[in-house]
Amino acid sequence: MTDLAPMRRALISVSDKTGLVDFATALARHGIALLSTGGTARTLREAGLDVQDVSDATGFPEMMDGRVKTLHPVVHGGLLALRGNAEHVAAMETHDIAPIDLVVVNLYPFEETVAKGAAYDEVIENIDIGGPAMIRSAAKNHGDVTVVVDVEDYSVVLEALDTHGGQTPYALRQRLAQTAYARTAAYDTAVSTWMAAQVDGTPRRRIFGGTLAQELRYGENPHQAAAFYTDGSARPGVATATQHQGKALSYNNINDTDAAFELISEFAGQGPACAIIKHANPCGVATGATLQEAYGRAFDCDRTSAFGGIIALNQPLDEETAREITGIFTEVVIAPGASDAAIELFKAKKNLRLLTTGGLAQADQAALAVKQVSGGYLVQDKDVGRITRDDLKVVTKRAPSEQELSDMLFAWTVAKHVKSNAIIYVKDGATVGVGAGQMSRVDSTRIAARKAQDMAEAIGLPAPLTQGSVVASDAFFPFADGLLTAAEAGATALIQPGGSMRDDEVIAAADEAGLAMVFTGMRHFRH
Repeated sequence: MTDLAPMRRALISVSDKTGLVDFATALARHGIALLSTGGTARTLREAGLDVQDVSDATGFPEMMDGRVKTLHPVVHGGLLALRGNAEHVAAMETHDIAPIDLVVVNLYPFEETVAKGAAYDEVIENIDIGGPAMIRSAAKNHGDVTVVVDVEDYSVVLEALDTHGGQTPYALRQRLAQTAYARTAAYDTAVSTWMAAQVDGTPRRRIFGGTLAQELRYGENPHQAAAFYTDGSARPGVATATQHQGKALSYNNINDTDAAFELISEFAGQGPACAIIKHANPCGVATGATLQEAYGRAFDCDRTSAFGGIIALNQPLDEETAREITGIFTEVVIAPGASDAAIELFKAKKNLRLLTTGGLAQADQAALAVKQVSGGYLVQDKDVGRITRDDLKVVTKRAPSEQELSDMLFAWTVAKHVKSNAIIYVKDGATVGVGAGQMSRVDSTRIAARKAQDMAEAIGLPAPLTQGSVVASDAFFPFADGLLTAAEAGATALIQPGGSMRDDEVIAAADEAGLAMVFTGMRHFRH
């Protein structure tokens, strides 16, 4: 191995042909012979380039519907032979194997095939075998061979060839080899993850992969290095959104924006709705006759916490709502779309980021939630649990009114996205108090009520915002104290999972206070 390795012969086989012809043309100008397969060879010939088919080099045709074409000693011997090893060189001469100095391969579009909902057999046919094998062979022998798996690296290789007279330096080959192994690992991850969903039981092994989308200035705090990786799925959200303006998102921005958009996606097709998030917790969620009204009602839940928050909308941002939003400092606005007038209006706020996603996420779409712990990972199904009126069990003497039922379902949806212990006060389709992340449920109940009282005083209302509200609790009330605290704040009805050893005591307390209460049979812990 030497630092500089000459490139005389390249094997190119790509599914994504972006930039292919320009790259191959530049290689040919450096005197590099081109070896290729199938559609890639055809594209290069149509561009007027001289290309040798792999089948001509191996003496075997492509067969079995293209499943076998590069799995041959002539290919892998040309990739794996150590150029400075006399025995390897002698074996190449004996078996008429020519060295391959550059491999350019991007793989069958497996992830894209899964994302579009293809049938099982089509997905199987998009599992690449020959491509990963060539990539791994070339990457192993990076002392002599250059491997390219990303279109973004075409320019890097060409720059090296221009600088070093048709050669590549070792540092570049080593870095490209690391990228190559990461790509095949991520590809195998995608295949394994898809197959895990096709079989019964918990897989013995789990792997997770991603592609670098953004190097971040830092993580949750300035002393923590961080980066943002995407998993290749087509789910609408912060990972796939278009950013129209403003500086790059931070680690905390991305985390909070994801929380906001996942929450607002629960309200798809339910009329205008707005969620305002701070530190991954909702500080205001509301519906309205218009998007502007929904934003205003969400803002009125906790104007103090909304400062510097993240706003998510379930409909395209319009000019009127945009004008209201620019009235306070906001970090990020994310919505399915935005009018030209709204985009133009936001340009006056250079630090306000606007993201559009093209649609809402499917709230009940199955996915995995992964959390790292020391020495391993916790993996669970994403919480996509939802309930309807038919799922509710009235457990008190008084049944809830239609308005109370509507507000309870609204509150229950919000509670799913609030850190435990979560208590949500809702009135007329808007949160009026949010208690989050407390070690005691009764403390969450008190904090939410107190914040509502402070807000009422701030906007000049004579009565607490919680008067006549309903309350949602993400898990059961272990004692009656939390329920009684809510009643003291003016709540008239409660929705909770039930299942406590003291349910009878809590129900009796609700009856004595004249409250209506329903059980869902489902909890929504969020840690």
